[in-house]
Amino acid sequence: MEVFNKLKSAVSNVLPGNPLSRDYDLIGQVASCGPGLLWKIYAAVKRSTKEEASVFVFEKKSADHISRSDRETLIDLLRGGVQQLTKLRHPQILAVIHPIEESRESLAFATEPVFASLSNVLGKLSNISSVPRDLQEFQLHDMEIRHGILQLAEGLRFLHNDAKLLHGNINPEAVVLTRQGTWKLAGFEFCLHSTDPQVSDPMFLWREWRGDIIHLLQPHLDFLAPEYVLTQHCGAPSDMFSLGLLIYAVFAKGMTFLQCNGQLSSYKKNAEKLRHMTANQLGEVPEGLREHVKLLLNMEPAVRPDAAQLSKVPYFEELGCVTLRYLDTLFQRENIEKSNFFKGLPKVVAKLPKRVNLHRILPPLVKESFNADMVPFLLPTMLLMAQQASQLEYQQHILPALIPLFKLQSPVQVVLIFMQNMGLLLSKTPKSDIQTHVLPMIFRALEADSPQIQELCLSIIPTFAELVEYPTLKNSLIPRIKKLCLATSTLTVRVNSLLCIGQLLDYMDRWYVMDEILPFLSTIPSREPAVLMSILGIHKVSLEDSKLGITKDALASKILPFLIPLSVDSNLNLTQFNAFMAVIRDMLGKVEGEHRSKLEQLDQMKQEQRSVEITRVSGQDCDGSGDTAPHHNKPPSMMDKFLSGVGLSTLMGSQKSGLVDVKSNGTSFSSQTSGISMSVNQQGATSPVVSTPIAPKKTTLSLEEKLKLAQQQEQQQRLKSQSSLNPTPASTTSIKNKVAGGPRDLTSTLMDNGRSVFSSREPVGSGLPKGACNWQQSNNSRQTLAGKVDSQRSKVDLSAFDSLMTSPNTAPQSLNQMMSASGQGFGATGLQLYSHSNSQNPIIMGQSTWGGPRVGMTQGPMVPIVPGQTTFGQLSNDWPAASVTSSAMGQTSATGNMSSAASNYSTLGDLLG
Repeated sequence: MEVFNKLKSAVSNVLPGNPLSRDYDLIGQVASCGPGLLWKIYAAVKRSTKEEASVFVFEKKSADHISRSDRETLIDLLRGGVQQLTKLRHPQILAVIHPIEESRESLAFATEPVFASLSNVLGKLSNISSVPRDLQEFQLHDMEIRHGILQLAEGLRFLHNDAKLLHGNINPEAVVLTRQGTWKLAGFEFCLHSTDPQVSDPMFLWREWRGDIIHLLQPHLDFLAPEYVLTQHCGAPSDMFSLGLLIYAVFAKGMTFLQCNGQLSSYKKNAEKLRHMTANQLGEVPEGLREHVKLLLNMEPAVRPDAAQLSKVPYFEELGCVTLRYLDTLFQRENIEKSNFFKGLPKVVAKLPKRVNLHRILPPLVKESFNADMVPFLLPTMLLMAQQASQLEYQQHILPALIPLFKLQSPVQVVLIFMQNMGLLLSKTPKSDIQTHVLPMIFRALEADSPQIQELCLSIIPTFAELVEYPTLKNSLIPRIKKLCLATSTLTVRVNSLLCIGQLLDYMDRWYVMDEILPFLSTIPSREPAVLMSILGIHKVSLEDSKLGITKDALASKILPFLIPLSVDSNLNLTQFNAFMAVIRDMLGKVEGEHRSKLEQLDQMKQEQRSVEITRVSGQDCDGSGDTAPHHNKPPSMMDKFLSGVGLSTLMGSQKSGLVDVKSNGTSFSSQTSGISMSVNQQGATSPVVSTPIAPKKTTLSLEEKLKLAQQQEQQQRLKSQSSLNPTPASTTSIKNKVAGGPRDLTSTLMDNGRSVFSSREPVGSGLPKGACNWQQSNNSRQTLAGKVDSQRSKVDLSAFDSLMTSPNTAPQSLNQMMSASGQGFGATGLQLYSHSNSQNPIIMGQSTWGGPRVGMTQGPMVPIVPGQTTFGQLSNDWPAASVTSSAMGQTSATGNMSSAASNYSTLGDLLG
C-alpha cells in the first residue's frame, strides 16, 4: 500500500485540470505509443468500480519544439485519431472505455488495460520515464508472433470489409499489446474513409506525402506502400503492404526493410529494389511465411493477398496458434464443442511458456468459468498453470479465479478435481486463504451426500496433512472424520475413515490420541473384519510410535480389555486372529517389562533407604536353625506355597506375638513390648538382658536416641555383671519324709523343688540345659505319676496351692472350690503338667487323658524376685519367654511360662502322696 501511495503521488500532477483525473487514479507509466511515441500510457484504476484500465496522456508541452501551427495540427490529428478509435468496436481494435478529455496542458483518454506498444516490445522505449522490469525482460514467443499477425489481419479485414476504412499507418507504433497479450490496432490519426461505402471495392482519398512537412504530421514513411507515395493512389492492398513490412520488422527485432530515415529520395531508391527482390532477402522471416511476405511486398497491389487469404496460410495452422485463435472465438461455440476443446488444452499448455499461459490462455478460461457446466473441463488446465506459476504469479493471477470455484458443489467432478490437487493448492495458497477458502471446501466434501466424494476426500487428506495447522487438524478435521465414521452406513466409507485417522496419527500428540482417538474406537458399532483390522492397526501404530508412547496403565486398564474380546470375534479368520494376538502379546510384554522395571527400582530404593541396625539380638532354636518356634511335621499346603511364592509369607507368621532370642550361652525369653529380657545362662541363673527393637529406617540417629541407646547399653552391662542365682536343690528323700512325717508346707516344697530343677540341669551339646527345648517327661513317668495319683482316693486338701492361682484382676477362688464345682473329686481326676510342642500353649493343669477338667494356670500373681530364690508367678500364653519388668517399688519380677520343665517334676506325684 505504501508503494501504491508513492506511485500515486508521483503521477498526481500528470493530469492537472484534466476532467479524466476525477474518474481514474493513475499508478505509474508502463509504455508509450502513437506517432513518435507521443502518447504516454499509464496503469490506472477506475475509482467507481475499482477496475483496471490504461490512461493515454499527451502532454502538450512535449510539442513545444515545433511551430505553433504544426503543434495545432498535431493536436488535431491526435484528437481525431482517438475519436475515430472510440467509434470502432472489434476484438482486434483497442477498446476505448472513456473518451478523450482535453485540458490546457494535456489530452487524455482511457482504454482497456494495455501492456505496451509493439514498438516498445521491439526495443524502442522513448518517452518512458521509468521502464518497467516486465517490459525490459519481455520476449515474444514464436506462437505469440503467429497469433499476433493473425489478429492484425483480422482487424484489417474488419476495417476493409465492414468499416470501409483504410488505416493508412500500419507500423509498430500503432499496434498495442493488451495485458492478455492480444495484438490490437490503434493510431487512427491517418485513417482514410471510403468515398462510396456502398461499393464492394471502395475508393479512398489520397493524401500526398511531402518532404517539407515534419514526419509527426504524416504516416511513417518506412511502412508506406509504393503506390501511396509514387502513384498517388491507395487502397486496402496498401494496408497489406504495410502489414508485410511490419511482419519483417517483428522478425528482424525492429529493423525495417526500407530504411528511409524520413527521406523521400531514399524511399524511392529502396522501392525500386522491391521489383527485383528475392525470398533470400527476407532471411529473418521464417521459411513457412517467407513467400507470403514476399507477395505482400509486391509492387503490384493486385498481387498482394488480402487479410482473409493471409489468415489461411499453413504457417498459422500451428497447434498453439490454432488454440489461441479458438480462444478468441470461444463465446461463439457450443458447450459440446467447448468441452472437446478443453479436454485437449492441457497438452497445449504444457508446451507453451508460462507467460503466454497466464496472459493469453488463462483470461478466456476465467471468463468461461462462469458457466458451471464447463468448470470440470477448465480446472485441469488452470491447475496445470498453477503448477507452472511461481508463488507470486499464482496469488496474482490464478487464485482469484479459483476462489469462486471452491464453493461449487455441483457438478460433483469439481470437488473431485480439487481433492486430487489439494497438495498443490495448500502448498501455494497463503495460510489466510487456506483457512478461509480451501479447508471449508474439504469440510463440505466430508459432509457431501456422495460416498464417492467422501472416500476420495478421506484418501487424499493424509497426503497434505503436514500442510494443515495442528489446531485445525485437532478441532475441525478429526471431529468431522469421526462423525462421518459413526454416521455413515457405507462400509467402505467407515473403513476409509479409520484408515485416514490411522495415517494422521503421526501429526497428533500423545494426549490427544489417548483422550480422543482410542476411546472413540470403542464406540464404533459395526464388527466387520475390515473395521476390526482397521481398529487393530490404529492400536498397533499407537503402540509402536515412540512419539505417542501409550502408557502401561492405559494398556492394562483400557486397551487390552477392549482388544481381547475383539480378538475372538467370530468374523475373524486365522490370519486376522494371529494379527490380533501378536499385537496383544506386544502390549502384554510392554506392560510386564515396564511394571517389572518399576517394581525393581522401588525395591532398590527401599534397600538403599534402610539404615544400619544398631543392636540386633539373633537367636537360634535348639537345632541351630534360628527358629524360635518348634517345627511342625505337617507339609505346607498349596495356598502356603502360593503365598510364599508371591512374597506374602510374612502374613503367614503374623500371628506370632513375641520375639525370641536364643543365644549360645543361654536361653533368653523376651516379650514383644519390653526392652529387657530374662536370660538363663549355662549355670541355670537368670539375668536380665536388654533387647533393643529393630530401629526404623533412618540414615542417622538423633541426639536423644543416642543418649537412650547409651543408657540401655549401660543397664545391660550392669545386669550382666550381677552374680548368678544358685538355689539349693532339695532331695527327693527329704520330701518323702516330710510327706510321711506330718504336716507339710506344699508351697515351700514346690519352691524347693523349683530350685533343684534349675541347679541340677546338665548341659547338652548345644550348651543349653537339658530339656530346655523339649519336655523331658517320658511315657513311663506319666504312667508312674498317674498311678500314684489314682492310688490316693482320699480327699486331699489343696488349699496350699491357692496362692499360685490368685489373679490380681479376679476374685480368688480356691482349688478345692474349682474341683468341687467341676463335679469331680480329686481322687477321680488326674493332675497333669505338660507342654505342647507349640510354644504358644501354656503349661496347664487340668484333665488328662483319663478324664478330669483342665485347669489353666495363667493369670498368676506377680511375685518379686528375692536373691537366692525364684518365684513363679503369672503364666502367660508365650511359654518359652519370661518377661522381666520393673515394678513401682524398684523390684524385679518374672512372669511367663517355662518352656523347659526339669525332669525332677516327674516325681510330683510324691508331693501329692
